[in-house]
Amino acid sequence: MAGNIQRIAVLTSGGDAPGMNAALRAVVRKGIYHDLNVFGINRGYEGLIHGEIQEMTIGSVADIVLRGGTILKTARSEEMRTVEGQQKAFEQLHKLQIDALVVIGGDGSFRGAQTLAAKGFQVVGIPGTIDNDIAGTDLTIGFDTAINTVVDAVSKIRDTASSHERTFIVEVMGRDCGNIALQAGIACGAESILVPEIPYDLDEISEKLKRGHQRGKNHSIILVSEGVGSAYKIGEELRERSGFETRITVLGHLQRGGNPSALDAVIAAAMGGKAIEIIMAGESNRMTAYVNQRVVSSPIDAAYGTRSPFNRELYDLANELSI
Repeated sequence: MAGNIQRIAVLTSGGDAPGMNAALRAVVRKGIYHDLNVFGINRGYEGLIHGEIQEMTIGSVADIVLRGGTILKTARSEEMRTVEGQQKAFEQLHKLQIDALVVIGGDGSFRGAQTLAAKGFQVVGIPGTIDNDIAGTDLTIGFDTAINTVVDAVSKIRDTASSHERTFIVEVMGRDCGNIALQAGIACGAESILVPEIPYDLDEISEKLKRGHQRGKNHSIILVSEGVGSAYKIGEELRERSGFETRITVLGHLQRGGNPSALDAVIAAAMGGKAIEIIMAGESNRMTAYVNQRVVSSPIDAAYGTRSPFNRELYDLANELSI
């Protein structure tokens, strides 16, 4: 047993991401392997504040490694943003004599973890978000699965686009980060990719559509990251400029669901295991990170540093391939 660490808790917070269950399973089972008592907190910080906590067993996480979503459920907690809510969360942990907390979620979830760390509580964060918008880690849990979901959806949309000779504009998630659009766009051969990191020119895109039409191309796929703006508005402006009929598909929460890819499941398991190692080493205010194909321990503050630069080289390649 690790020093004075005997009882730990784990929660999933913010938007769900494929692979969260795999990370949860690793936390629970590696914790139990090392003779720790592991408690699961339902509905994220909201559940923590209201005491929705139960002890986990090996069987609690059976058959969840490839299940999407999170069996602990998740919620966004406005109360956790307040000093009063943070104090309630802190008191609930002490009430159950919890020694350390693992938080699986995005940057907002990590901020909640840091408020508890500031009170002297031991916390470790595991980055889980499909947006891949957390600094300090090359990949976040759920990102790879989301890309594959988009590619699969676009392949089906392309069949319809080809049959009806139309331009389809597909809006994908990512908040202010265009990584999903970029990676999925180059994987599925999209004609244009619109991301918030790089200004776009609708006249230029319209001319590309016209050039394609002149050489006999009867359909086009344009991927739009949600941070760019409304796909419906972009579609209307493109129709006015090019004269081509456009159809809009907003993939929305479809991208959050589904079984995790093998890559996400492996990274999630490795991060869950690393979180237990960090706790047993007595370290706090840390996060697991995927760096150079290895899962490592990093300061949780790294999540708020400078994100990896947008891959302009890959973006330019996508444009060159879609001439």
